[in-house]
Amino acid sequence: MTTEAPTAPDETVDVVVIGTGPGGEDAAARLARAGLDVVAVEARLVGGECPYYGCIPTKMMVRASDALAEARRVPALAGRADVEPDWAPVARRIRDEATTGWDDTAAVERLEAAGGRLVRGRGRLVGPGEVVVETADGARRLRASRAVVLNPGTEPAVPPIDGLAGTPFWTNREAVEAVAAPASLTVLGGGAIGCELAQVFARFGTAVEVVEAADRLLLADEPEASDLVAARFAAEGIGVRTGARAQQVTHDGSGFTVHLADGTQLVSERLLVAAGRRTDLASLGVASVGLDAGARTITVDDRLRAADGVWAVGDATGHGAFTHVSMYQARIAVADILGTGDERADYRAVPHVTFTDPEVGAVGLTEAAARDAGLSVRTGTTDLASSSRGFVHGPGNEGLIKLVEDADAGVLVGATAAGPAGGEILAVLTLAVQARVPVTELQHMIYAYPTFHRAIETALADLADG
Repeated sequence: MTTEAPTAPDETVDVVVIGTGPGGEDAAARLARAGLDVVAVEARLVGGECPYYGCIPTKMMVRASDALAEARRVPALAGRADVEPDWAPVARRIRDEATTGWDDTAAVERLEAAGGRLVRGRGRLVGPGEVVVETADGARRLRASRAVVLNPGTEPAVPPIDGLAGTPFWTNREAVEAVAAPASLTVLGGGAIGCELAQVFARFGTAVEVVEAADRLLLADEPEASDLVAARFAAEGIGVRTGARAQQVTHDGSGFTVHLADGTQLVSERLLVAAGRRTDLASLGVASVGLDAGARTITVDDRLRAADGVWAVGDATGHGAFTHVSMYQARIAVADILGTGDERADYRAVPHVTFTDPEVGAVGLTEAAARDAGLSVRTGTTDLASSSRGFVHGPGNEGLIKLVEDADAGVLVGATAAGPAGGEILAVLTLAVQARVPVTELQHMIYAYPTFHRAIETALADLADG
C-alpha cells in the first residue's frame, strides 16, 4: 500500500463526495441539507452517465424507434401509414431537452441550492479522510472530518482486440451524440446497451450486425427472454452472431472491418463497442485506505461502509449498474453517516429493465441462479401473446411472464416480464419478491381484465401445476 507524504490540507470539511453520478449527487445533496459542510468532486458532468449518455437520452432514442415500429404496424391494425425515418428530431430532443447540450449547469445549481459545493477535477484518496483533487488550477487537498463517499461510476470497457485501440469506434456516448443514423453498424456486445442501441438504429434504417461471445443475447436474463428478443431481431433484419469472437478490427478511414474467429468479416460504417463497463479503482487511490486497488469492485457492508470513514455507492460496489440501485444505496449510506437510521441494504429484489421491443423486465433470481443457490425451485410460465390483452393488442404482442418460486418457502424469488410494458408489469412482481408475499396470497388476488399483468395469474396457475 502506498500513500503520499502528509501535507496540510487546503481545507477541512465534513464530507467529501468523489463522483456525482445519481447516487453521489443524491448523497451530497442529502448531507448538505442536513447541515453538513459538503464538497462534491466531479471531473465530468454532475449527474453522471445516466442523464447525459445513458438512461434518459437512450430512452428518448427507444421512444422514437418504437414510434416507427408502431407506425409500421398500422396496415395490420388501422389502415395505411407511410413511414420515413429521420434522425434529426431524435438528435434535437437529446441535445435540447435531455442534456441541454451536455451542460450540467442545472445539476450544479441544484447541488448548490441544497447547500453543497462543487470542485471540478479528478479526486483520489491519499489516506484516511484525505482527498487530493487535480483541478485545472492545480492540486487541491481536502480533509473530510466525518466521511468520504465514493461514487466513481464506470467507463465503457474496451476489449483487447487487435487493432481496436486508436480507431474511431463508438461507445454509448458517441452513439447518443450521433447527429445521423449510420448506413451500417456492427455492435460488439449483446447485453442491454448493445441490444437497445442495435434495435434503435436498425429501425432508423441502419443495417446492423450484433456480435456476442456468449451463446445468447441478454445473458443475465432468462433464456426464454433472450429467445424473444432474438426472434424479434431476426424479424426486423438485425443480424445476430452468438458464440462469436472478434479477433481483429481494422479501419480504413471510411469504415470498419471486424474479423471474427471463424474467418467471417463484417464491414460497416460504424462500430459500437458495448462490451461491459469498468472502474479504475487504482486511480481512485483506494489502496491508501486499505482497499484492494486491483479488485473489480469496492466491497461494502450492508450500510455501504467500505473502510473506516469511507462509504461507497453505485456501480463500483458491484450490486448492479443501475441508477435506482445507486440512489437506494445513497439513502442508506447517508442515514448511516448521519446516525439517523439503521436501514440495511437488501438486494434480493433488485429490478432491471432492458428497453428493447419486446421490453424485458426482471427481478431477483433467474431459474438457473436459484438452482445454483440450492433452492427447491418451481417455475411457472405463460405466453403474453395468447392472453386476452395480447389477443387485443395484435402485432407486437410477443412476450411472456416467468415466475421462479422457492417451493420450500412458498414465495417468489425471481420473475421476468417480457413483452409490451414488461417493465411496468414488473412492479407487482418486484413487490412480491421484496415482501416475500406467499404464492398462495398472489393466487387469491383479483387481477384486472383485460390487462397484460393479468397474465401473472395464468403463470401462477402454471406454477401450481408444476
